[in-house]
Amino acid sequence: MLGFSQNVSLDLGTANTYIHVRGKGIVLREPSVVAVHKHPQGDRDMLAVGSEAREMMGRTAAHIDVFHPLRGGVIADFEATLDMVSLFLDMAFKQKLATPRPVVAACVPAGVTSVEIKALSQAVSQAGARQVYVLEQARAAALGAGLPVYKNTGSMVVDIGGGTSEIAVFADGGVVTYRSAPWGGDAVDTAIADYIRQRHNTMIGMRAVEAVKRVIGSAVPADKTISTTVTGRDMVSGLPRRVSITAGEVTEVIREQLDRLVDVVRIALEKTPPELAADIQARSIVLTGGGALLEGCDRLLAAATGMPVRIADSPMDCVVMGIAALMEEPKLLRKADITRR
Repeated sequence: MLGFSQNVSLDLGTANTYIHVRGKGIVLREPSVVAVHKHPQGDRDMLAVGSEAREMMGRTAAHIDVFHPLRGGVIADFEATLDMVSLFLDMAFKQKLATPRPVVAACVPAGVTSVEIKALSQAVSQAGARQVYVLEQARAAALGAGLPVYKNTGSMVVDIGGGTSEIAVFADGGVVTYRSAPWGGDAVDTAIADYIRQRHNTMIGMRAVEAVKRVIGSAVPADKTISTTVTGRDMVSGLPRRVSITAGEVTEVIREQLDRLVDVVRIALEKTPPELAADIQARSIVLTGGGALLEGCDRLLAAATGMPVRIADSPMDCVVMGIAALMEEPKLLRKADITRR
């Protein structure tokens, strides 16, 4: 035990943010979305964050901007990220943070720069943390999925987030093979929206796209007769329009995006020593992150790699639970903290 009264684990993702507090479990699951009021002179006021802000997407006046302040797993808008993290911490504790302030551990994709790591650490610190640890996302995901990262055996995790995908093979606490792809669930959403715009001359919002993906989205060929209907805006008349899309269309549309993930996973396996590959064969490749919930994603990767693939229990919670596990191991936490390298 680190001896701190408030240990906070923060999974600050492109799509969603999760907060775990020691002794309380996961206390916050919110979209990483902010809504700001833009003034003519350039100033901005924060109006809403999380679910409240997401509900405003596509439903606001021109002077209100609703957006994700993180892109590709890193901070794109520092001020908005700072405000969002601060408000999320207040929500998690149901009040303004008291003294002593909490110790916070957060995650970043392994490929980020030292400048980006410093930006995240600074944002979390300014949001109310007394001390900040920054950890690699893939390691946290693997630990949260229950993989034996610190044992003398090979294990492999594929963490599919909103903006990035992290593929890593671990053994004896070290990263044996690592690959990162600037690709995630957001790319699938964009492909579906682009298809409907081009095929049906209709624009639909991201909430409608998510509904399509959830209802009929599949990484492997599905029943082509299954369909769903969404409402968007006709690009010619400007009026509302309902369009129908089939499961077969969605699978075909997102195939190119999924092939990019398959290629990166294959490369990671090709770089893995045979002994560790045998361990992975016995234990399975483990999928984490929101992208793992896409129907058939595990079957697609299994067919493409010839390896068994399974989806972790509660895949969207794996990163924050892995951070929480590391916070209970002082030596491992300090060793894993990439700000001190």
